[in-house]
Amino acid sequence: QVQLTESGGAKVQAGASLKLSCAASTLVFSNYAMGWFRQVPGKERQFVAFISRGSVVTFYTDSVKGRFTISRDDAKNTMYLQMNSLEPEDTAVYFCAASVKDTGLTRGTTYNSWGQGTQVTVSS
Repeated sequence: QVQLTESGGAKVQAGASLKLSCAASTLVFSNYAMGWFRQVPGKERQFVAFISRGSVVTFYTDSVKGRFTISRDDAKNTMYLQMNSLEPEDTAVYFCAASVKDTGLTRGTTYNSWGQGTQVTVSS
């Protein structure tokens, strides 16, 4: 398994931007597809975005398309989520995850390693 550590969460006002980071402790980060999920208390964890190995494919849930950008720097073993035009509905704990698979990346069960999460709070 890969150890993942998220950072960058904060409390911001609507319309602001944040950049989340996910640092991985592995020598073969490039072998993993990576994803971002978020969770609100009392609700199921929700898919946000994924990026394939080699950054060939990126995919977003509809509610964040055009506002969020997922990226990765394999030389730094780090994945990012740039979040612009934040809305109160984006308030959640954001988790990063790693998968050795190339398909099914919108499903949480596809991922075998998870971080502890970072809180993002957007006030109106």
